[in-house]
Amino acid sequence: MKSTTAALVLSALFASAAALAAPPAHPGVAVASEAALPYKGKVVSAIDAGQYTYIEVLQDKKTLWLAAPALALKKGNIIRFEDGAEMSNFHSKTLNRTFPSIRFISQVALSKEKQ
Repeated sequence: MKSTTAALVLSALFASAAALAAPPAHPGVAVASEAALPYKGKVVSAIDAGQYTYIEVLQDKKTLWLAAPALALKKGNIIRFEDGAEMSNFHSKTLNRTFPSIRFISQVALSKEKQ
């Protein structure tokens, strides 16, 4: 049941992102104004998993995990993102890993801010 629910959540969240055109320099990054992406954080790690990227972000001295459409990120990048939908105890079959808490988001943008 959780796998089916997770698949439906992922499909719904990422469907809108697929419709957005990404700039050539940032494949997979949805274009959005900074006002539309109210949260920001520093990338601690990023794991590519097919169509998705799992992103560990440091925000306000706390780490959190995000799942977003595939994009190229490096440790230290500053990103902006939307709130998304949170899931507890999400198990990724691709990574064979359970995340105690993860947010599924459809829009991420590299920030112009310096570290």
